[in-house]
Amino acid sequence: MKRILMLLPILLLAGCATQFTRLTPLEQPRNTNNFYPVEVQFNSTEQSLRWESVKAYVLVDGNLYPLHRVPMVDNRWEGFVSVQPGSDEVDFRFKFDYLVNAFGSTPQPSSAYSPLYKMKVIDQQ
Repeated sequence: MKRILMLLPILLLAGCATQFTRLTPLEQPRNTNNFYPVEVQFNSTEQSLRWESVKAYVLVDGNLYPLHRVPMVDNRWEGFVSVQPGSDEVDFRFKFDYLVNAFGSTPQPSSAYSPLYKMKVIDQQ
């Protein structure tokens, strides 16, 4: 028990440098255009990340669709995913591309992926 307590501060400090907050409900009512809004907040404690270089995407069926920054809100992006007519769910994840400062060289590209999410499309009765 003493060993675990001694390691606890180290484990807490070594947490993920990147955090995704999915702001999209996982169930949405079916609509006629088959496009559904998605929104995410991206935070990172990585000090070398160049925030002005961040480009965000939603990844659906191997295809990347760009997300757009939400005006006047820090670190939030929004966009749309398409769900095929007749389908009742879609799997998606968010991808962020950005540059990080590197010692002795130009900034280097890096990426972060969110966990996989499943959105259900609910028929209204």
